[in-house]
Amino acid sequence: MTVNRRQLVLRRERKEVRSLLHPRLFNFRILARCLFLTAWASFSVFAQPPNVAVGSALRAPELVELTRLDSTIHLDIRYATSRNFMGMPMYSIARAFLQRPAAEALVSANRAVAKHGFGLLVFDAYRPWSVTKAFWDSVVPAKRSFVADPAKGSVHNRGCAVDLSLYDLATGKEVVMPSPFDDFTRRASPRYGGGTVVQRRRRDFLRRIMEEAGFSVNKGEWWHFDYKDWRKYPILNVPLENVSP
Repeated sequence: MTVNRRQLVLRRERKEVRSLLHPRLFNFRILARCLFLTAWASFSVFAQPPNVAVGSALRAPELVELTRLDSTIHLDIRYATSRNFMGMPMYSIARAFLQRPAAEALVSANRAVAKHGFGLLVFDAYRPWSVTKAFWDSVVPAKRSFVADPAKGSVHNRGCAVDLSLYDLATGKEVVMPSPFDDFTRRASPRYGGGTVVQRRRRDFLRRIMEEAGFSVNKGEWWHFDYKDWRKYPILNVPLENVSP
C-alpha cells in the first residue's frame, strides 16, 4: 500500500472513531479496535523492517500465489477476518504467497497428502513485516514466544513460512487437530501428547509430509512450517494487495 493509501485509511479510521463518541453508538470494544488500527496505520506509513545485509547470498524475491500453482490448495486466511488472536482483520485481502521454491515444494506436499485423502488448508503464508510488528506490540510479554520479534524479522516476512492444516477431500472440511490454529497453550506444540490418537496421528502425518518436502516444523506450533532456504531471502514489507503474482 502506498503512503497516500495509508493516509486515506488513517483518515477513515479517525472518522470512525469520532462517530463512535456519540452516546448511542459508544462501544468500548469497537473503540479500542479503531484506536489500534489508527495507530497501526500511522505506524505503517513510516515503519521499515530491520536492515539485512545485502550480498550475493540473498536471492531476489519471487512471491508466487499458491492457488495459481495448485487450485486444490484451500485457503482460510484468518488474518483477513476477525477469527484470529487479534480479533480484527490484519489483511485487506485473503490471498497466500510464498517464494517460488517454497511454493513449488508446498504443491508437492499437497500432492502427497492427496494420496491419503487429504488436501492442504492454508491459514497464512507471506506476511508483511508491519503486521508482525503489530502482533508483537499487541501481545503481552509472557506470550511473545508465540509471535516473531520484529527486530529480527520472521520467516513469514521472507515469504518462506506457511501456517496450515489438512482438509478432508471427501467433505472439504478441516480436520480436527490436537489444538486449533493460533492456540497460545502447550497444546500447540508438535510434541503435545494430549488430544485423541486420531488427532495426533493427523498432526504427525502432516509434519512428516512437510518435512519430506523441505520444510521444518516450528517447535511451538504444529501448524507452522519454515522452508529450508529461508535465510537466503530478505525481509519484506509489501502489503498483500501490492504483491504481483
